[in-house]
Amino acid sequence: MMSKAWSPLHFYRTEGRAPVVLVCEHAAPHMPEDFGDLGLDAKTHMSHAVWDIGALKMAEAMSQELDAPLVSCGVSRAIYDCNRPFAAPDCIPSKSENIAFPGNVSLSASQRDTRRRLIHDLFHEGVAQLIASQSEKLGAAVAVITLHSFTPVYFGTPRTVEIGFLHHDRPALSEAAFRVEQHRNIYNAALNEPYAKQDGVTYSLARHADAQGLHSTMIEVRNDLIQSDSNAQAMGQHLAATLKEALARVTAGRGA
Repeated sequence: MMSKAWSPLHFYRTEGRAPVVLVCEHAAPHMPEDFGDLGLDAKTHMSHAVWDIGALKMAEAMSQELDAPLVSCGVSRAIYDCNRPFAAPDCIPSKSENIAFPGNVSLSASQRDTRRRLIHDLFHEGVAQLIASQSEKLGAAVAVITLHSFTPVYFGTPRTVEIGFLHHDRPALSEAAFRVEQHRNIYNAALNEPYAKQDGVTYSLARHADAQGLHSTMIEVRNDLIQSDSNAQAMGQHLAATLKEALARVTAGRGA
């Protein structure tokens, strides 16, 4: 019996004219039946361990507000985490916090490589093509923005940060966005929290932005702020305004 069609690549608003490409690596909880259900129950299947809750709706709102193209991954990060290189031990995670993924244990080298080829490789080829296409269309360099959400409590410790701006080796846009957010004084914002480069979470920024000398930032939003579609849309609109000001600052050569 043939399995249902699925794709690691989903595009949105590719006609957008902003010098920005939005990327959402953990957008979907979908687990293609080709890979099984990893031994997870229905509740866990929709938990943050499997996807970034609210991130896609937030990203779509930002795409509309900025008039920027968006590419998202249509496969759960529990199957393959597209924000990790194949060499990373957690690119196919055996657990997330205290949740185990039995179906990812004892995979053969061939099974792991199949996931890399069908998910990671196709997704990042799509991201690279969208960046190249947007740059060619506008005749200018574009900024790369990756969008994520995080849990309010991690290993039993509450997180007070509400929005984080992360960078790899090029901090200008993250720093500018953080300062804009601080000035707006609506949310508790931070730089390189709740994660940072040292945690291995900036792979997409390094691969698609730093390697090409492009401005970039990874935005992390606490998921209790964007669990409903309406809240995710409102946050997307809020962050779009922050990014517009931050992009104007880095373009003008002033980060503060």
